[in-house]
Amino acid sequence: MNRTKGDEEEYWNSSKFKAFTFDDEDDELSQLKESKRAVNSLRDFVDDDDDDDLERVSWSGEPVGRRTRPGSFQSLSDALSDTPAKSYAPELGRPKGEYRDYSNDWSPSDTVRRLRKGKVCSLERFRSLQDKLQLLEEAVSMHDGNVITAVLIFLKRTLSKEILFRELEVRQVALRHLIHFLKEIGDQKLLLDLFRFLDRTEELALSHYREHLNIQDPEKRKEFLKTCIGLPFSAEDSVHIQDHYTLLERQIIIEANDRHLESAGQTEIFRKHPRKASILNMPLVTTLFYSCFYHYTEAEGTFSSPVNLKKTFKIPDKQYVLTALAARAKLRAWHDVDALFTTKNWLGYTKKKAPIGFHRVVEILHKNSAPVQILQEYVNLVEDVDTKLNLATKFKCHDVVIDTCRDLKDRQQLLAYRSKVDKGSAEEEKIDAILNSSQIRWKN
Repeated sequence: MNRTKGDEEEYWNSSKFKAFTFDDEDDELSQLKESKRAVNSLRDFVDDDDDDDLERVSWSGEPVGRRTRPGSFQSLSDALSDTPAKSYAPELGRPKGEYRDYSNDWSPSDTVRRLRKGKVCSLERFRSLQDKLQLLEEAVSMHDGNVITAVLIFLKRTLSKEILFRELEVRQVALRHLIHFLKEIGDQKLLLDLFRFLDRTEELALSHYREHLNIQDPEKRKEFLKTCIGLPFSAEDSVHIQDHYTLLERQIIIEANDRHLESAGQTEIFRKHPRKASILNMPLVTTLFYSCFYHYTEAEGTFSSPVNLKKTFKIPDKQYVLTALAARAKLRAWHDVDALFTTKNWLGYTKKKAPIGFHRVVEILHKNSAPVQILQEYVNLVEDVDTKLNLATKFKCHDVVIDTCRDLKDRQQLLAYRSKVDKGSAEEEKIDAILNSSQIRWKN
């Protein structure tokens, strides 16, 4: 969409826009990939009289954010005034209050230096293409990203897009700044035109995909995502686009069904635990948690089945078990937790196995107020002895501590633990019986 001058100025004044660095990856798929982008605001220009106060980085063409200091201008409109800047020093022979306009005497180099210091100045005097390009070259050579972007805004407003694109194609530093700026202000139309001109098909596809963020209606968003399938993405991104479409398609079906069940009031899980939010547009892991919470026992053939989600989106075992454990423990469904870690071998023998490690299982169970008997069972399954003792002590699993000290033949540690249990308790009696046993050869 086309942006007005006011929209462009908001870029400089709003804290919602982040600074550009060349280390940033394009994160258009963040909802699906479930990663967070670091957000850094583009800071205003400052007077650089105090070099120690400036943020310095080795120059690689990226904008350099600066802290606002007294005397700096607060908005782009202050810096790029449409009227010539005035000198505020009264001249001899002039009545007080009269000022002389020096802006027409400034060269591109002078103008860029003034911009860098946050001084008010107009770019309107640069009318020829040669002057405008020289201004841009000076801005790039100054190594100040804010100034580069300020000049690019002026060129974007005063040059045809064909000429602008042609000149930036051979000026890669300025080109990268313009691409970043257009992304930040949401000028998708000009950005798409630029990528077409540069024949950058993958970025063109990503920019097209990014437009789904502006579509609020779930059905319309789903149909738009369908148009993205088959665009020239990388192999990895193509998979994510397909998964995004499939996930939203599932969420729409699940949401409609669950809203009906909840309003009918006949399903126990929805009566006891009313939904706090819609599942629409949620990340994949959130959708899996929701499914494990409300639809854990459903057959694999249903869209809302956790097992169905796991297979459809190839969710790793560790992620599935961790999410299912969190959901079932929150509901205090201890039988489901037990079944989650119970496996059978070909002879029919059962044993407990946890792809995420039993120490993590214990932490999650304790967080969800599991009974001590259940905690003790899983603490006992921790293989590392020191970790087992630390967890057992931390969560007051007395029997595990006592039995482990006995097995280690560590009399001193058992004596020390005796002081931590209640006097006259069953645990104290158990410790005394072990300490008095003649069957144990203590190591200390």
